[in-house]
This record gives sequence, structure tokens and C-alpha cells, in this order.
Amino acid sequence: MPDPSLLILIPAYNEEQRIEPTLRDYAEFFGTHYTGECQIVVVLNGCTDNTLGVVQKVAAQFPVIRALEFKEPIGKGGALIEGLKLSEHSDLIGYVDADGATPPRAFYELVKKIDDSVDCAIGSRWLPGAVIHQSQQTHRQFASRAFHRIIQFLFGMNIRDTQCGAKVMKTAAVRKIHDRLAIADMAFDINLLYALKHAGFKILEVPTEWTDKVGSKVVLGRTSLTMGLSAIRVWLLYSPKIYWCLRPLRPLEGWIYTKLRAPQPLSRTQRQEQDEKERNR
Repeated sequence: MPDPSLLILIPAYNEEQRIEPTLRDYAEFFGTHYTGECQIVVVLNGCTDNTLGVVQKVAAQFPVIRALEFKEPIGKGGALIEGLKLSEHSDLIGYVDADGATPPRAFYELVKKIDDSVDCAIGSRWLPGAVIHQSQQTHRQFASRAFHRIIQFLFGMNIRDTQCGAKVMKTAAVRKIHDRLAIADMAFDINLLYALKHAGFKILEVPTEWTDKVGSKVVLGRTSLTMGLSAIRVWLLYSPKIYWCLRPLRPLEGWIYTKLRAPQPLSRTQRQEQDEKERNR
């Protein structure tokens, strides 16, 4: 039996310097080692450089690659929310960072973990057995572990590494929870994982292989504040009584996101309006 059909999403914001080797490595590896249909979609999020040109150049050699471009910045989470709408075209859907921090063989190990008892497999840099070729700088590791403690306190998911950019899911699970995805910044992973867990889907955390890459878009202070604010927002989404009481503070929330130069979360009304527009196209 061939492997299940697979769609790999790669969110990209101004990645012309880093994305080409990642695309070539993934296209070559899955073209050689994967027996099912595999597509790679790069979701461009308001790029102002030549990322699109680089993707098109590589796609000319590897037809499994294509680009989905959004002219305006919509954030990494926003790009993934849009990309996950393509889930109906495959059995499995996953995403990986554009910098190639997770090599294709490690991503393939996640794909192989999906079975009748596992709906989502995620890479982890913090489990025994993980292979880290180049660690994050000390201050980033500290911020990561502090954020983990906050997430564990708020959600109790018992996941050691929510932010590793390598995840694979059954498309049936994605379709079930897609309307609960609203976080457009880098805290999107929290939104996704808690939505899956809250809906009763089984998440498996797997030690991965990872290399910290030069050129990260993370601005530690601003990014940490944005992710913390978004994590609280996700918690409030699942606490409807508290969320309703805090509605008068919505303008303040918007002001804070604007000051942090971060993509604002989508309200359920905005999501419904977007979906309606797409259905009418």
C-alpha cells in the first residue's frame, strides 16, 4: 500500500536567503523516500523580497512545489490558517519552518507516527533522544522555558515543546477544529494544539532532529510579549464567561497588538466572513 497523501506547508516571510535549500532537500527526500502523493505549498506572508521568485525557480525543477501568496502581512499563524484550508486535498497535512531547522528525515519520522491511535505528531527539542546540532542562544532558551511554564499553567497540555516548527496531522482532525484557529502570530501553535486536545484528538510528542539557523525573525522582547498576550487570548476563548466579561477591553487589546507591530487575532465573525467570501468565489 502506498503512503497516505501528504501536504507540507511552509510559511514564509522574506525568506529568499534561506528557503531554497529547504525546498530542494524536502522535494528530493520525499520524492525518493515517500510512496504516496506529496505536495509542498509555500505560503508567502506579505513578502517584500524575492522569496516568490526563489520558490518559482525551484518549482520549475520540482513540480510538487507551489506558492500560495498573500500580498499583505498576515503573520505566520495567519499563513498557516490559510494553508490548512487546503487540507481537503490530502490525507495528512503538516508544516515546517522555511529555514530548514528540521531536516526532511526528521519530518518523515513524524509522518510515520500517524496511525489509528495518533491524530497529530509534533517534533520536540526537549525530550530525551532529541538530536540538537546547534542550540539556541542561552537567552532564547531561557525565554522558551519560561514560556513553556506559562503555557503549562494555563492549559495543562503536558507538552514539552509546543513551538517546534514541525507538526503533522490527520486532515480530518484539522477540518474538525479549523474554525477554532484565530491566532495569527507565532503563538498559533498553542491555538492549534489546544484546539486539537480540547476536541479529543490524540497528540504524540516525538524527539526530533533540529539545528538553530541564522536569520531568525524572532525579536525576543516584542515576540515574547505578543505570544504571551495571544496565549492568554486562547485561554479566554475556552473560558466564554470570562471572555464575555472582558469584551469592553477589546479596543485595548487591539491597541497593544498594534504597538507590538503584531498581526491581530481573527475574531469568529472575521473568520466566518472570510470563509463566506471564499465559498462565493
